[in-house]
Amino acid sequence: MRTRRFLGVIAFCIAGIAALPVHAAPKTQFNVCWTIYAGWMPWGYAQTQGIVDKWAKKYGIQVKVTQLNDYIESVNQYTAGQFDGCTMTNIDALSVPAAGGVDSTALIPGGYSSGNDGIVLKGKGKKLAAIKGQNVHLAQFSVSHYLLARGLESVGLRERDVKVVNTSDADIVGAFAAPSVQAAVAWNPQLSAIASIPDAVTLFDSSQVPGEIIDMMVVNTGTLKDNPALGKVLIGAWFEVMAEMKAQDSQALMRMAQAAGTTPDGYRTQLKTTALFHTATEALAFATSPKLPETMKRVAQFSFEKGLLGEGARSADAVGISFPDGVVNGNAKNIKLRFDASYLRLAADGKL
Repeated sequence: MRTRRFLGVIAFCIAGIAALPVHAAPKTQFNVCWTIYAGWMPWGYAQTQGIVDKWAKKYGIQVKVTQLNDYIESVNQYTAGQFDGCTMTNIDALSVPAAGGVDSTALIPGGYSSGNDGIVLKGKGKKLAAIKGQNVHLAQFSVSHYLLARGLESVGLRERDVKVVNTSDADIVGAFAAPSVQAAVAWNPQLSAIASIPDAVTLFDSSQVPGEIIDMMVVNTGTLKDNPALGKVLIGAWFEVMAEMKAQDSQALMRMAQAAGTTPDGYRTQLKTTALFHTATEALAFATSPKLPETMKRVAQFSFEKGLLGEGARSADAVGISFPDGVVNGNAKNIKLRFDASYLRLAADGKL
């Protein structure tokens, strides 16, 4: 997944010329990616409406926001170094880039899912316990897998009581439409499409585990450290769009709805199950809450049990996770996921 770089030792014997240090030119072009999801539609809007470009011009850099069609693939491409940042959940940020050794920073906790992820079965009147023995279609090891584990736990079941069928988010709607498929786990907008299929019923959703599925913009830590302007551009653009959404700007909502393949009313319905932080102050309060480290302990345990923290991981503490004010979960000598509140503070204080 990651590219290894091998540096050879080259001897220079050039008479009369002193060796001079070579400095790479400062990086000025960046590329971040996102995928279709109710809580991430603002990124596409910020790009197409020139909001990202406006902030990038302010700081003298160029930032391209690229939409990809497959969520898991977007996270994999970020992890492989093809993007400087990527939208992803806290669960996937830990289990893919961080566990893969890519030091990553959760720059923007944009909000959390409050019903945007759900477990759906066919058969009106069924209870969640009816999932026992079923093939459950979902994107394996993603946030959907985590939600399945939490749902099963709520009715005294374990994953061994079902069979997980790995299905990408791009294929999940078509898969559930097949008569032979009886159970699936998905996120919006796919969840809405699945739930609208005749005889389908949502039996467990993320509103029952509030604050656990966090929607974030994650940036490579080294890139962010060397180029703080990137963080300022992304933060500035994001909260400018959030201000429009808070004001219920009809044109903004219409364009996001169209990009999501739904109507403005349909998109508003999806937003009702998305706990967006409309201001930097709200996001800052969440990022500095003592509940966040507790949530990430649960996530780390899930990731460890699924073998997602690497072959050498002996416990859920294998990968270190740092939080504002010096709090660290796991191995403090192996911190690979960081919740950084410094850029949020700049925005909250009006200093961008």
